[in-house]
Amino acid sequence: MTKSTPIKLTQFSHGGGCGCKIAPAILTEILANTPMRAIPPELLVGTETSDDAAVYQLNPEQAIVATTDFFTPIVDDPRDFGRIAATNALSDIYAMGGKPIFALAVVGMPLDKLPLEVIREILAGGEEICAAAGIPIAGGHSIDVLEPIYGLVGLGIVHPQCVKRNSGARAGDLLILGKPLGIGILSAALKKGLLSPEGYAEMIAQTTKINTPGAALATLPGVHAMTDVTGFGLAGHLLEICRGSQLRAQLEFARLPLIPEALKWVRDGIATGASTRNWSGYGHIVTMPAGSEEWQQKLLSDPQTSGGLLVACAPDCEQAVLAEFEREAFKPAVIGRMEEGPADINVS
Repeated sequence: MTKSTPIKLTQFSHGGGCGCKIAPAILTEILANTPMRAIPPELLVGTETSDDAAVYQLNPEQAIVATTDFFTPIVDDPRDFGRIAATNALSDIYAMGGKPIFALAVVGMPLDKLPLEVIREILAGGEEICAAAGIPIAGGHSIDVLEPIYGLVGLGIVHPQCVKRNSGARAGDLLILGKPLGIGILSAALKKGLLSPEGYAEMIAQTTKINTPGAALATLPGVHAMTDVTGFGLAGHLLEICRGSQLRAQLEFARLPLIPEALKWVRDGIATGASTRNWSGYGHIVTMPAGSEEWQQKLLSDPQTSGGLLVACAPDCEQAVLAEFEREAFKPAVIGRMEEGPADINVS
């Protein structure tokens, strides 16, 4: 490629961002017969409740939070791709209530197709986000592959009593979402050449906003469960809380925070293939209101790349949770509540 022929990173990927995740139904089938070996008591969080990261207790005051996340390009700009991937990877640490301490880079690049300066820009984007989070990238691993892949292994620290699991929600808890929905829809519009400059700017702003409130939220006694909304969509990740906590979720569709341009495009039929795969895996346990339209379903299953924190908290903790988000310039919304019932979602 010459300088007059700009690289379009998304041309190398069959799907971008968290839309690349294996659909939840297929993943469940793959992992169904995975043997559970002897689990040490120090492993506070493993694979049992589909949490965002593993947590291993070191001593009465400290536990290690460990996670990894990587994907193919969701945007064409290499630095933006690196920034988004790094923000998304670190989010899992905050979702468990931890603070990151360092990261390792996961890098796969088609060296015969991408100029080295493009690869450097991707890595520089990741470094930029880690610097903003106050941590170094202390190493990593790289391979030559057919599609560009970038992400991080993230390591963090959390007090064992502040770990927030999917299984901790209680009946009566409010559900609060920290970022608006619609990233997957914007990415679909971008691939079709339809996304406006303003829509792209909003997409970058949301996907590179680090979910730092998670660490402070975890110290609030009234916060019972927390996750981040990524590739399985809001409904998919909320169902993980429902299953872990053995409760039903009541969602109020009108209260969902939405990116305005995403709402426009989804009403026009623009969505990702991943949203369809997501819905096919869990749509049968999501009850939509009478007269609902397909675009509403697409929003609930829209794969979010570097999406917002989803918090289940006691009603008397609502204002404290909202204040922690707002302190760092997030615009949270109360979107529903948890109640006794089967592990499913009812949308009103």
